[in-house]
Amino acid sequence: MMTSWASEPPDTGTVPSPPSASEGLAQLGIGAVHKGGSLPPHFPTQVIGHSNFGTIRSTTCVYKGKWVYEVLISSQGLMQIGWCTINCRFNQEEGVGDTHNSYAYDGNRVRKWNVTTTNYGKAWAAGDIVSCLIDLDDGTLSFCLNGVSLGTAFENLSRGLGMAYFPAISLSFKESVAFNFGSRPLRYPVAGFRPLQDPPCADLVRAQRLLGCFRAVLSVELDSVEGRLVQKDSSEWQLQGQPTVLLTLAHIFHRFAPLLRKVYLVEAVLMGFLLGIVEKGTPVQAQSLVHQVLDLLWLFMEDYEVQDCLKQLMMSLLRLYRFSPIVPDLGLQIHYLRLTISILRHEKSRKFLLSNVLFDMLRSVVFFYIKSPLRVEEAGLHELIPTTWWPHRSSREGRESKEVKEETTEERQRRRAYERGCQRLKKRIEVVEELQVQILKLLLDNKDDNGGEASRYIFLTKFRKFLQENASGRGNMPMLCPPEYMVCFLHRLISALRFYWDEYKASNPRASFSEEAYIPPQIFYNGKVDYFDLQRLGGLLSHLRKTLKDDLASKANIVIDPMELQAATMDDLDEDEEPAPAAAQRPMQALAIGGALPLPRPGWLSSPTLGRANRFLSTAAVSLMTPRRPLSTSDKVKVRTLSVEQRTREDIEGSHWNEGLLLGRPPEEPEQLLTENSLLEVLDGTIMMYNLSVHQQLGKMVGVSDDVSEYAMALRDTEDKLRRCPKRRKDILAELTKSQKVFSEKLDHLSRRLAWVHATVYSQEKMLDIYWLLRVCLRTIEHGDRTGSLFAFMPEFYLSVAINSYSALKNYFGPVHSMEELPGYEETLTRLAAILAKHFADTRIVGTDIRDSLMQALASYVCYPHSLRAVERIPEEQRIAMVRNLLAPYEQRPWAQTNWILVRLWRGCGFGYRYTRLPHLLKTKPEDANLPSLQKPCPSTLLQQHMADLLRQGPDVAPSFLNSVLNQLNWAFSEFIGMIQEIQQAAERLERNFVDSRQLKVCATCFDLSVSLLRVLEMTITLVPEIFLDWSQPTSEMLLRRLAQLLNQVLNRVTAERNLFDRVVTLRLPGLESVDHYPILVAVTGILVQLLVHGPASETERATSVLLADPCFQLRSICYLLGQPEPPAPGTALPAPDRKRFSLQSYTDYISAEELAQVEQMLAHVTAASAQAAAASLPTSEDDLCPICYAHPISAVFQPCGHKSCKACINQHLMNNKDCFFCKATIVSVDDWDKASNTSTSAA
Repeated sequence: MMTSWASEPPDTGTVPSPPSASEGLAQLGIGAVHKGGSLPPHFPTQVIGHSNFGTIRSTTCVYKGKWVYEVLISSQGLMQIGWCTINCRFNQEEGVGDTHNSYAYDGNRVRKWNVTTTNYGKAWAAGDIVSCLIDLDDGTLSFCLNGVSLGTAFENLSRGLGMAYFPAISLSFKESVAFNFGSRPLRYPVAGFRPLQDPPCADLVRAQRLLGCFRAVLSVELDSVEGRLVQKDSSEWQLQGQPTVLLTLAHIFHRFAPLLRKVYLVEAVLMGFLLGIVEKGTPVQAQSLVHQVLDLLWLFMEDYEVQDCLKQLMMSLLRLYRFSPIVPDLGLQIHYLRLTISILRHEKSRKFLLSNVLFDMLRSVVFFYIKSPLRVEEAGLHELIPTTWWPHRSSREGRESKEVKEETTEERQRRRAYERGCQRLKKRIEVVEELQVQILKLLLDNKDDNGGEASRYIFLTKFRKFLQENASGRGNMPMLCPPEYMVCFLHRLISALRFYWDEYKASNPRASFSEEAYIPPQIFYNGKVDYFDLQRLGGLLSHLRKTLKDDLASKANIVIDPMELQAATMDDLDEDEEPAPAAAQRPMQALAIGGALPLPRPGWLSSPTLGRANRFLSTAAVSLMTPRRPLSTSDKVKVRTLSVEQRTREDIEGSHWNEGLLLGRPPEEPEQLLTENSLLEVLDGTIMMYNLSVHQQLGKMVGVSDDVSEYAMALRDTEDKLRRCPKRRKDILAELTKSQKVFSEKLDHLSRRLAWVHATVYSQEKMLDIYWLLRVCLRTIEHGDRTGSLFAFMPEFYLSVAINSYSALKNYFGPVHSMEELPGYEETLTRLAAILAKHFADTRIVGTDIRDSLMQALASYVCYPHSLRAVERIPEEQRIAMVRNLLAPYEQRPWAQTNWILVRLWRGCGFGYRYTRLPHLLKTKPEDANLPSLQKPCPSTLLQQHMADLLRQGPDVAPSFLNSVLNQLNWAFSEFIGMIQEIQQAAERLERNFVDSRQLKVCATCFDLSVSLLRVLEMTITLVPEIFLDWSQPTSEMLLRRLAQLLNQVLNRVTAERNLFDRVVTLRLPGLESVDHYPILVAVTGILVQLLVHGPASETERATSVLLADPCFQLRSICYLLGQPEPPAPGTALPAPDRKRFSLQSYTDYISAEELAQVEQMLAHVTAASAQAAAASLPTSEDDLCPICYAHPISAVFQPCGHKSCKACINQHLMNNKDCFFCKATIVSVDDWDKASNTSTSAA
């Protein structure tokens, strides 16, 4: 099956002709395609699988002699690499090694293939190099991994007439490798074996001789006094302008320059020379000499020759750094980074590489990545960390940790030895990280503008494009930056950014420290910074510009030119017709302030670049031309759009009376100098980068810690079993001992790998970086919020980063580092709490996803004591506003998350509502460690009091809130009952049926929602009972009747003997673990106790009468709560509960004796009241009953239609609808109706 290929840039030098047939190598026509595709051997080629199991082979074959080619493993998935003949036929199921006369090595499964398969070799990893060797003289085939022979794989290969072997590979979807047939020096040459492409031997000898001449010139100087050459240290060599030296170098480079354009010679000759300089001298000496060499290259070579040479040199450095093995002292990576720094310190070379190579070709910012070793043995971690240790439990919030015994002396010694090893590893990694930061400091230099644009502004342009490519995801996925690279890049960029920020502060006392950094709000709406098509808080940018143009004019003195918005459409029509010179020209004259655009349409409005940018109306980099006088508050600035490439230093930093990126400062923003504008844009891009993929990668890397916890638990369980196992069962002891050894070895490996992850990803310094980003986002949001309606221009990712970075600090960096140790921790928690409390219901935020994220973040925030206390510390008016938004009617908004928040404020105060694990599961599976765990209760009495005060205030607040809660409870419980009916029917069928897991999940969610809504009702009745029981309020009776109706329905459905609910609970289906009697019955019991036991006698009697008057009331349901099938006889004690039946008395660990006594009191009260009501009830004619509920007598007549019902039904109906039940006429008023009085009136 043919697959896709992505080739690296071809060599610019000539490729030697293939050897003749007599030498054992033959070449078919280039481009000849066979089954599975074909591959010419001339180029170092990257192969990417675009099908299920694609196969491709070279066009060059060998039929005698000894040959080798190398394969760089870029990903470690399913691949089979080797050789095949031209007669082999492949498909998506059969690849190299699956047919006769094809042979392959598979390092993913550690096997060799030739029709059949056997174990062979070692497992490969990304970055490994596989050497494929074929000896057609002896008829053998073998492989090497990173230069180490894996032994002979196959013997007795078929040879003779018509038998020739082609390099070939089969690989799965998205797997990738890179071939080297000899166009570059082999990394691991094997004596006696030739690459398929012969090296340029003649050019290689010539280049080495010329390099020797060049080195000789650097190591001698002419003594002007004695007229002879004298030896001199090459690191001290300086270009003095001596004619003899210049002529000599000119002659050398006349012959050397063409050779330095060839990739093979750059890697084999120049790279070795420069690395030798770096390895032998001190960093200062090496940088000086490399700088001299680069000066000479630019002096004696043509620009295009130097550029080709530098491009090949940097690409080679990239490959060497990326794929070199991790050695204990990281020496290889350090040498490559030092050489990179030495090259980039040369200003002209740095600007060329930054403009044309570093982001245009590498894309992956590889130089800032420290890869994790997959083989800890080869990385030397055994020597660095000889003693391993692992934590016994996870201390991340949200996980219930079991009590463990105190640390023993031996464990303490192991832990300390492990920590010392981790510190040794961290110090070595910090050396690499410091070198990477130095590279970024060079790229962010803004003082090297003597020969053109400074490096920082080139970097800004490339960096913004880099972010756009990774944000849009529209390009080829392999070209996007991997998230693990992005994490390292983020931390190095923060270090370099803060260095320049504080350096600017040192020279400008009015500026701010980096600890006070934020992004001014005008950057989000003045269009100077490109946010591509990323969503804003208020929606699309084009929409915001139209709807908020008056606010932009009044607050920021900015007028978006209407011709520019019109040009967005016009450019789409004629952008292809615009001549190139017009697109390239930049207008030199400023637009008149306060005036209109000139009538002729400027050429820059029709440029192809702007046409594409305006299509999204978000590239909009606004350029303010330099005015001749300061702007007054009455001036309105008309602006025009510039693409990222068209911006200059002045457009970014500003000039006299031109604020650059800070154009359009709102009146709420203080006139304070922060730092250089270019650093603000770098900071903005850093925050965007965290949102793109860094946060997801931080969460992914926690998997290593989770693996350690799982294996540690398995090891402890195995050791416990060993201690309990009888000594006579030697077979079991042997198996347990074997398992113990496996788990211990795996933990040793994982603990060392975890040390690497903690040093590179979760160190204290990395935590401070994320914490700094969090504080930057908080300050940015606070400043943006003050601008009023202009806050809608802020990109959504600022709120997302604030939420996610806090989550990362809380969950990902423990247990080694705690967020509580961070400086200003309490203040930061409070500021984030204020933002969440204010903006989760902010009407300026329209995006559904970001609103949901804010709601979920607030729900998580109130779950933990520290963050809940932070919510309580925000100003009182903000707390009250938050609670008011939580109490808004649930219709037309995501009410489920709001309800969870209210429930968490109550949890710990309700009836039997103090558990952290579901009690019914602990009774059935007490030793199951994977039971769902809930957060420990941490109720907020302060926020509960705010809720009570708000419900008492307005006449409409409580009725509208409770009506929506009751409506949602009715919906959730009805949906739950309908779903368990379907589940029960599926389970009772004779044929084997599997219930859809999604249906089970939705069913469990509806049950949980019902329980949470009942808890909110319990909280409301406890805090503000008069809402239901004070019938002087117009809606109290109606709300109480609705509540009684729903409570009776829930009780009847859940407590009926051998009913639907019982049968589904008995099934114990996976996914329905939370569905049981206890959670929902204790919630209902809590409401009943508040209504029938607490409070004055008059209110208790009122609630009792309403409950008993409901036609669904069954005394048996109340008795069920205490495990009694029938009500007890008056004056008799309650019998002991039957263990086979549900009873609240069986849960004494979760329900206090006082609460049980209240339930018994309630049961006695209801039993007595029910008996009295039964004796006093009189028969009622069916004609006199409400035609809606048939439970109450008719007591209301509708005007003007005259239809009748009971007051409870019509009041409940009017909460949601104003139309008559029967005729759909609009109800104007409802009058009382009494049969006796109306009968007498009719008779008269």
